[in-house]
Formats: sequence, structure tokens, C-alpha cells
Amino acid sequence: MTRRQMISATLLAYSLTWGGAAIADDWAPLDLKLPNPAYTGTPPDVIENEHVEKPSGKDRAPFLAPKGVKNLALGKKVTSSDKRPSGGELPLVTDGDKESNDSSYLELHRKLQWVQIDLESAHTLHAIVVWHAFATPHVYISVVVQVADDAEFTQNVRTLFNNDFENAAGLGQGKDKQYYENHEGKLIDAQGVKARYVRLYSNGSTLNSLNRYTEVEVYGL
Repeated sequence: MTRRQMISATLLAYSLTWGGAAIADDWAPLDLKLPNPAYTGTPPDVIENEHVEKPSGKDRAPFLAPKGVKNLALGKKVTSSDKRPSGGELPLVTDGDKESNDSSYLELHRKLQWVQIDLESAHTLHAIVVWHAFATPHVYISVVVQVADDAEFTQNVRTLFNNDFENAAGLGQGKDKQYYENHEGKLIDAQGVKARYVRLYSNGSTLNSLNRYTEVEVYGL
């Protein structure tokens, strides 16, 4: 059990007993500013297999992080495997606009693509949140999130999330679940790793073969 899991279990027990009157001095629920929902209710024709997480229809549980964490990705430089994106511009990925508008997302061409964020220096990371596109309920394929010490991703590469169960991206077979996009985005526990660069892969979706990124947030100290 990780430290965060132990803290979460302790706080949950405390909350059930005392109504959540206090939280550990140095940890608190992450204060995420979510965009407006683009659709409501359970997605129609939900894919049911062992690789896809069934939508719960409930809000995501609070995520605990050290007090003082902030979105380190805001306004930071973005690069990509796609040198000529089919829509939007690279800065849209970290501009703070998470709303589901046609002018809010970067669109990369088909097949495996990635976006990369330079945090400018190494930081202790606790959460990464990604919004691909959530105007309609669909599942992105081969989603892999990695961090590294260098821009070429050759030094100290660590994988924080991987739902590429077929290893189509060649980055290793993933054990994480695929998921339906919604306004909450996908929150990934970074487990306190220290890194400067964050790279996110995708290989189209059940909607089409293009790769959209509305926003990526990286929370750390």
C-alpha cells in the first residue's frame, strides 16, 4: 500500500467517524477546476469487455495531494510527434481552457501520436489530468503517460499509465483500463515521481482515428 493509499484509508475512516471535520495537516483533496459537462447520463452502447472501464455515473472520488501543489504545466512549452497538426496549435494543450469547444483542442493526425510538456525543471509530481475530447462519449486507444529526465525520453523513463493492452505502441503491454472521456478528464496518480518532461501517447479513439488533446494539467511541488 502506498503512502497516499494509507492516508486515504485513514482519512476515510476518520470522515465516517467524525464527519470529516479535519484532514491531515499536509494533505488535502486536490482542487480541480472542471469544465462544464458536454453530455450527461450513461453513454449509449457501452463497450463491455475486460479492457474497458464501465462508466460509474458518479463523480470521481476526491484525490489527496500535498497542500501547495499547483498546475506546473500551465503555459509551459508543448511539442509533438506531429509536426503539422491537422487542427489547432500546440499551446492549446496547456493554456488553461478545458471547455469542450471547437477552438479549445489540438488535433493530431491518425496513428500513434504524442504530446510532450517541458516543465522547465524537475519537480515532484503527484497527479496528471488529461482531457482528450469529451463532446461525445468515446474511448481513446493506446493511452500511455510517461515521464523522463530528458526531452528525447532516453533517461530515467517511467510509465505512470498504460492501457495499451495489445502493446500496439511498442511501449509495453498495459494493464490499466481504457475509459470513456468525460468532463472530469482522466486523473493519473503520479506517485511522487520527480521528472521534468511529461509525454502522453494516443492512437485514435472509438470515434475516429484522429488524436485530440483539449488540456493536460500536471500537479506537483
